[in-house]
Amino acid sequence: MSGSPTEAVELSSGVVKRSTLLADGRDLIYFDDPGTSLSPERKPDERPLDPRPETATMRQDVLTGEWVSIAASRQNRAFLPPAEFDPLAPASATNPSEIPDVYDVAVFENRSPSFGPLLPPEAPNAPHDLADLASIGLGRTRTSVGRCEVVCFSPETFGSFASLSETRARTVVEAWADRTAALSALPGIQQVFPFENRGEAIGVTLHHPHGQIYAYPYVTPRTARLLTSIEQYGPTLFADVLDSERNGPRVVLAGEHFTAFVPFAARWPVEIHLLPHRHVADFAGLTTEERDELAVLYRRLLRGVDALYDDPTPYIAAWHQAPVGTGRDTVRLMLQITSPRRAATKLKYLAGSEAAMGAWIGDLVPETSAALIREAIDRA
Repeated sequence: MSGSPTEAVELSSGVVKRSTLLADGRDLIYFDDPGTSLSPERKPDERPLDPRPETATMRQDVLTGEWVSIAASRQNRAFLPPAEFDPLAPASATNPSEIPDVYDVAVFENRSPSFGPLLPPEAPNAPHDLADLASIGLGRTRTSVGRCEVVCFSPETFGSFASLSETRARTVVEAWADRTAALSALPGIQQVFPFENRGEAIGVTLHHPHGQIYAYPYVTPRTARLLTSIEQYGPTLFADVLDSERNGPRVVLAGEHFTAFVPFAARWPVEIHLLPHRHVADFAGLTTEERDELAVLYRRLLRGVDALYDDPTPYIAAWHQAPVGTGRDTVRLMLQITSPRRAATKLKYLAGSEAAMGAWIGDLVPETSAALIREAIDRA
């Protein structure tokens, strides 16, 4: 049986953090809204759960040097269950869900993780370091050490970040910052990635408003390529990108601390990047004022994306952060929202050129896309 939540820890802007364990030993963390009406006491998890799955194994693709985690236990995860059996809703007598009591925002370790639960030094054949992972050879394997967490934005069964209140959105931002710091401190973690998948067209398996956080044992391929670009261009890459965009035709939304824009070489029909105005490596480095504004701007941005058409837009909202041990002074926190929706009833599918060769062909002129998104934000 799980234990009771630990003593409350007050975070930025009055958000309160309470930590406990699920029945199989996984971490569960409640993040209470400032001034919440919830009781500080939370019910324990009394489910009879099977032991956690073994940590998966990574295999190296010798053609690219990239690592692939083979996580067969994920085959058993829930797939679009009816609302009355929502595994992310507060538990009831007929729905023994993953969260045993009511909550505002809740974060817990994924029951079917792609990485973890073992970490160095307990994990056998764990990666030694980045140099070890960079070596190329046939048949190379390493344990998929790391952590995968689920971030429940709300106890409601349907919705997304855009449907949250401003107060609740701020609590989620605080949870992202707290978990980024905690996961970055775990042994063997090289990069932390918060994200939200929204819509069945993206492959979402639960309608509940939620996101995820992956803590990887390597620097991801996209970030590795970014580090190469910074090495070639210079350490001011992000500052120069922001300066070139802030007064241009592709800006869609701006505040005191952040600017959102369609990138110069957008790949997707809907693609928006958001950057902080000062250099900050990850969520944990944001000031209270920046977190306050981000909760407002990000929610407004997503509501604009939803207003593009008559029904909600499928998207991936990806929070790119600097790796834990490299590029901290040059890689800036960046949101990238992408959607394959190229018209009201049409999706962009990755066919031969994009999927096989990584050679993209854009469907919309980025300046045209920016104008459409600005108009949608105004309508929203």
